[in-house]
Amino acid sequence: MRSITKGQIKAAFDAVKHTKIRSFWTMLGIIIGVTSVILVISISEGVKQQIDGQINQSGNDVITIQPASINVGGSSLPKLDLLSGLNITGSLSHSDIARVSNTKGVAEATPLSAMTAKIRGNQSFYSSGLVIGTYPNFPNIIDNSVKDGGFLTSYSHNSNNVVLGDQAAADLFKESDPIGLPLLINGRTYNVIGIMHSFPATPLSSSSVFNKAIFISYANSESLTNNTITTYRILAKPKKSSQTAAVTKLIYHNLLIGHGGQADFTVLDQSQSLADNSNVLNLTTRLIIIVASISLLVGGIGIMNVMLVSVTERMHEIGIRKAIGATNSQILNQFLLESIMLSVVGGFIGIILAVFIDVILRLFSNLNPVINIEVVIIVCLVSALIGIVFGSIPALKAARKDPVDALRAE
Repeated sequence: MRSITKGQIKAAFDAVKHTKIRSFWTMLGIIIGVTSVILVISISEGVKQQIDGQINQSGNDVITIQPASINVGGSSLPKLDLLSGLNITGSLSHSDIARVSNTKGVAEATPLSAMTAKIRGNQSFYSSGLVIGTYPNFPNIIDNSVKDGGFLTSYSHNSNNVVLGDQAAADLFKESDPIGLPLLINGRTYNVIGIMHSFPATPLSSSSVFNKAIFISYANSESLTNNTITTYRILAKPKKSSQTAAVTKLIYHNLLIGHGGQADFTVLDQSQSLADNSNVLNLTTRLIIIVASISLLVGGIGIMNVMLVSVTERMHEIGIRKAIGATNSQILNQFLLESIMLSVVGGFIGIILAVFIDVILRLFSNLNPVINIEVVIIVCLVSALIGIVFGSIPALKAARKDPVDALRAE
């Protein structure tokens, strides 16, 4: 592409401008591909930062114990929301809770059980609401507190007190203050004693579903299900944050002994949980980028086909230009510039569209996409490269055309 002149650039621009509709459809594959790539990467990066922020907010010393796979029996809840995308087919036992609590270096631990139930407030109801059984120390472990009223104080199944997630309180009682009001769970009457502060609605985090949950004592959740409740998680905190990694290993060792050497559970500290989520996101992102890249390939092929048609349509023009002294290099540059212009303009439109969609997602969802300028620059370079690669064949065809044959073309 040597000796490119302003005249050639203007001629390329005019050629694209004079066929606006055809040029747009030619660029569509590039637009879709660029938009998809930037959008997927920005969402993935945003989710990582949200999860990282939640971990920093709730403390980086929380240790999570859960079955290797989980299944909440009879649950109609979306498992992706409830359990961070895990497929759960097991449950933790009382002995698991005791082993975790008694592990050297553990300050406190609490189980989380899950069941679905018919829940009715004085204004509305959940046909399959989430009921979570836990210990009174649950707020301390997750570093969240009660907004109104108080949290559970009893471990007993005789306690009829419940605490609501803030969204559950709004859904079930509307504008009413639910503190002290009755709540029905599968026909049993309970007394609302508190409302939790809002939990972060972070993608891939199970804590966001706590906002619509009903919290009862762990023993009470067993009573409601005749001791068939699914204990899907145990949360533990070490006595010292600096000992988190060591305590995590001790918990794993103790549970492994209790399970007869069978590692049908996982023990993760917050950094490991973040790494696991990041791995899932990275894998998913790569797969979607590969699919989106196909759109770029299709867009490149579209540019090549349209440019071949353009060369055929403008054969007489090529003949005249060569007859008055245009060189093969000038003809090559002319058509190559048109191809690059189509690709780059398509990429630019794709970038604008991706930014617009990211803004919409920020305004109307709990996603906070983060656009990386390096990604944008790389996408721009890839767009230009596609124009060069797929525009080369039509440009070479035009440059090598014999001027006499070109002038004879109709």
